[in-house]
Amino acid sequence: MILEAYDLTFYYRNRKNYPIIDHFSLTISPGERVGLKGPSGRGKTTLCRLLAGYERPKQGGVLLDGRPVSEYRGACPVQMVWQHPETVVDPLLRLKETMAEAGDIEERLMEKLYIEKEWLDRYPSELSGGELQRFCLARALRPETEILLCDEITAMLDLVTQAQIWEFLLEESERRGMGMLVVSHSEKLLKKVCTRILSLTD
Repeated sequence: MILEAYDLTFYYRNRKNYPIIDHFSLTISPGERVGLKGPSGRGKTTLCRLLAGYERPKQGGVLLDGRPVSEYRGACPVQMVWQHPETVVDPLLRLKETMAEAGDIEERLMEKLYIEKEWLDRYPSELSGGELQRFCLARALRPETEILLCDEITAMLDLVTQAQIWEFLLEESERRGMGMLVVSHSEKLLKKVCTRILSLTD
């Protein structure tokens, strides 16, 4: 599937003259890994939210094979993984209960991401940031996922965990022909994992 964002413009209430995203266009093809860089506060996370359908643009649109992303119900082929995984899971639910909302994790993903089965009986607060991020990745990589949006997903993790996650994602992207948007402040990381790099300041 091809993800296409055209002429995206977005601003917050009463800030029409100060759009955080201003006439931005982007295409992500199957298997393509697009890097996105830009200074803090420039709108990288907002762009991801627009692409995932969490926000609606004031102008322009987001299409997946010609169909508006906002029309998808249930398992959307565009999934987003956030920088702070603890903010996107219910702290009062065990991880197996959270996972039940998205379906079972493939055994293959459990192995590749070094997820231990006993983690599923724990609450989010009982896992480290790296362990919880692995869980969130596995949850996002359901069979229907065609595009993965990665918003600074390893910025808060140790170097070993970072390396393991990116090695896995590169392999998974190639195996599935999955398109990716990789948001990062690290030029070194973007050059290593992406097929091309864009800037929100361009």
